[in-house]
Amino acid sequence: MSIVDHLSVGVPDIAEARKFYDPVMAAVGAKCLVAADGIAAYGSGRVEFIVILPFDGRDPTGGNGTHIALTAASRAAVDAAYRAALDNGGSDEGAPGPRAAYPIPDVYTGYVRDPFGNKLEVIHNGFSAQA
Repeated sequence: MSIVDHLSVGVPDIAEARKFYDPVMAAVGAKCLVAADGIAAYGSGRVEFIVILPFDGRDPTGGNGTHIALTAASRAAVDAAYRAALDNGGSDEGAPGPRAAYPIPDVYTGYVRDPFGNKLEVIHNGFSAQA
């Protein structure tokens, strides 16, 4: 059993967020499973990742040192998600490639920021692959 039920990031507008997240999630094999006022929830079989309007009504913020890592089935999927992110308003935080700093071998990952400042990593052969 995973210790994580779901992860979420705050956004100011769900429709705008979906323009970014729908293609990025498709690249890693997930889709929007639930969409309603104030929320869009993604996954493959179950909800795992949510974009949401902050409950307190204040502006969403991304935390320094905080990021969400999305599992990719292949290096090509990492590349596709990275391209989808940049093509849909995201910005580069580290082009796809091997990461020698990871404490496990053969990691391939790329980093982006969504249009709202949240940092995402798309990773192949990451920690979840070691289980």
